[in-house]
Amino acid sequence: MIEWSDSLADVDWHELVELYRVAPLGTKQVPVLQTSFSNSRYRWFVRDEGRLVGVGRALADGADCSYICDIAVHPSHQGTGLGKAIVAKLLEQSRGHKKILLYAAPGKEPFYRRFGFERMLTAMAIFENQAAARERGYLSDT
Repeated sequence: MIEWSDSLADVDWHELVELYRVAPLGTKQVPVLQTSFSNSRYRWFVRDEGRLVGVGRALADGADCSYICDIAVHPSHQGTGLGKAIVAKLLEQSRGHKKILLYAAPGKEPFYRRFGFERMLTAMAIFENQAAARERGYLSDT
């Protein structure tokens, strides 16, 4: 049975670390996840039979900007519509903001276009490790 929660109270942070690893969205540490999710206005944790299988969050200021990020779905549930449902819930919560931004892993852009997201021509970023971000396709020299 699929259960949705936005509560941090029952999060097993080590289980969340593992979800990001297998999704695969990289290695994230417990303190970073605790800070990130605690500071997010909107967040969803999705469990199937008690096991964490999906997650997503949005940083939002309540008026101008909402930034949807960290959407992760366990491989056992990828292709089932769970990722789409997480994004749809975060979008619904973000309605009313003047802009809703999203940061996608390279190659995932077509998935997010279905929700109405379009590529920004002026978005720029500074990463902790610029070289690694460039290698993974997050940055362009143009």
